[in-house]
Amino acid sequence: MIFYKQLIKWYLQNKRDLPWRETQNPYLIWLSEIMLQQTRVAQGLPYYEAFTDAFPTVFDLANASEEQVLKLWQGLGYYSRARNLHHTAKYVANSLDGNFPTTYKELLALKGVGDYTAAAIASFSFYEAVPVVDGNVFRVLSRVFQVETDISNASAKKEFQELAFELMPKNNPALFNQAIMEFGALQCVPKNPKCEICVFNTKCLALKNGKVTALPVKTKKTKVTNRFLNYLIFQDEVHKTLIQKRSAKGIWHNLYEFPLIETYEDVSLEDIIQLSSVQFSDKYKIIAVEGLHPMPIRHKLSHQNLSIQFWKIEINGLLDDGLSLFEIKKFPFPIVIYNFIEKDFLK
Repeated sequence: MIFYKQLIKWYLQNKRDLPWRETQNPYLIWLSEIMLQQTRVAQGLPYYEAFTDAFPTVFDLANASEEQVLKLWQGLGYYSRARNLHHTAKYVANSLDGNFPTTYKELLALKGVGDYTAAAIASFSFYEAVPVVDGNVFRVLSRVFQVETDISNASAKKEFQELAFELMPKNNPALFNQAIMEFGALQCVPKNPKCEICVFNTKCLALKNGKVTALPVKTKKTKVTNRFLNYLIFQDEVHKTLIQKRSAKGIWHNLYEFPLIETYEDVSLEDIIQLSSVQFSDKYKIIAVEGLHPMPIRHKLSHQNLSIQFWKIEINGLLDDGLSLFEIKKFPFPIVIYNFIEKDFLK
């Protein structure tokens, strides 16, 4: 049986019931594809539902404030996606009268839209015969056809796009793209795929040659840095605290946090007493410093390992611009700080 026919037959029997598969609306498809970058479907689905409830059209999203968008995105990670999403929504609403571009090449011009997302929108909404190539597709094609090209090489994507295009039925690119992505997500998974029940187990060259675990080939690794973040939870006489907006580029841009002291290693209570005194004693009279966790919280990002400690800083008098717990909950925070606020704030 031809590859795409067998693949689509599997898909129609095994596909998940997902809301963005029930529409050709490019706004909804774009929204889902941006959310599912670097994110599992199970994690992304509640966010998709929350966004479509809050912003049912691209105009609604465009008219929202950035803080509204970031607050709703809170916990989904890779926050540059949310900022780009908001930027593009404003562009589509205000410059294109709410109409998304209809071709792959035009879609690529939108901020935050790369090859994969442009191909998904073009094929799902406008039936353009352009293949999607993501991690799932790399994995399926590299195994079934034993393609040993290193996918971290810049030239690999073009090679896999050409192979996928060759295999794709040009009269139904949307169904093919959905099928191959779903096959990689559910059947041809990274670890311990159930090859014995795979519809391609008599044709898969990687299975035949004992190379399933070795494919796809990826040698380039992301450099990971270690950072040590000490958040100061100020508390004044009326139990108000301070927060600040992260304006610098990098992680958590435009999200909120508590006053921060970043160090080169995990530090002790004595260290924080000294550092906070040097930084804040001219502004506030510090009367007590206390660690709020027995051990640092480890938080992993794609390219950074964070070691986070929260320190309670009691002061005499009142804080300038102090906020209550009720007030700070309205702001968007990185999820590790949000969890602290929900569970441990000033306990």
